Amino acid sequence: MRTALRTLIRDVRVFDGAQAVACADVLVVGDRIAEPDGRPADVEVDGTGRTLLPGLIDAHTHTFDGSLAQALMFGVTTELDMFCLPPNLARQRTLAAARDDIADLRSAGVLATAPGGHPSGVIAAIAPMLERSEDADGPFETITHPEDAAAFVAARIAEGSDYLKVVIDEGATGRAPVPTLCPDTVKALADAARAAGLRTIAHAVTAKETAIALDAGVDGLAHIWADTAPGDPAADELAERAAAQGVFVISAIVNYEVSGGGSPDRVANARHVAGALRRAGVPLLAGTDANPFAPLHGDGLHRELELLTQTGLSPQEALAAGTSIPARHFGLADRGRIAPGLRADLLLVDGDPTRDITATRAITNVWRRGVSQSP
Repeated sequence: MRTALRTLIRDVRVFDGAQAVACADVLVVGDRIAEPDGRPADVEVDGTGRTLLPGLIDAHTHTFDGSLAQALMFGVTTELDMFCLPPNLARQRTLAAARDDIADLRSAGVLATAPGGHPSGVIAAIAPMLERSEDADGPFETITHPEDAAAFVAARIAEGSDYLKVVIDEGATGRAPVPTLCPDTVKALADAARAAGLRTIAHAVTAKETAIALDAGVDGLAHIWADTAPGDPAADELAERAAAQGVFVISAIVNYEVSGGGSPDRVANARHVAGALRRAGVPLLAGTDANPFAPLHGDGLHRELELLTQTGLSPQEALAAGTSIPARHFGLADRGRIAPGLRADLLLVDGDPTRDITATRAITNVWRRGVSQSP
């Protein structure tokens, strides 16, 4: 039996997922973080002038071939996928389990939407651009009536979904209206998911749609809504409702910035809403809506962290939004923090991102399950 590799990262600033320690030694034994024990290490890494972070977690992606490898290059060690058809999901899960040179994966699998509803038009458009069109092409199961909710959730569990995503989208941000789920069906889905032990995350991009999601009792929102301008009291009212109900929100501001619908007003609105959510005490999770085109996997999350600091979060709060907070709200108890016994999913950067968030881009090494990605 092979002895586990011992790697000691010496004299390094540590952001442990919640707070910073000015100088510490961090020991990795095999695929786990361990207490330094004074014994010789097989590999020593000088951390002087550098900061060690938990591996980043992107709380909203869409994963295709190559996505997980690209994510890891940028220090994203886990992606939380929000829509993945069964053939693609099975393949990505197999790859993530077998390899340490790509990010790990959790997924909603097939999302819940109305026939012809979002994102049917989007995936039909991108399917011809993908190497494997079955990864994004239909048909996929949709839902119309509340009484079908339990069966829909059971089918997702059978396919291996880790949580349920529900689409509430009337097409207000697109070029034309699209069919959407009625409020009763959204509530039935949230109730069925809860009964089955799954979290429910709602896709809602307007204040009206967000209110429907909150009425239904969802656990989280996959987007910040972006149609309430600064000065509109609806932003604070919805934020206070979300806080009272214990709902978390995935930011995905960068998606508004790069998407076709991402006008400067929408970006400004999203930043304003993020500030309202923070003031209300709503947990913010850093996510990007990364896909095969833009935002880019991995790279997009660094931009998202920058955008979060522009909404009023401190650099340390933004770092928590990309590490410990998504781990906690998605039940990933083995990652998102630096502590003995947890997975050695780690990111080492030059400089101090707890003061200057842009330093997250100055990557010197990434470890996934204790395996160094340094050439």
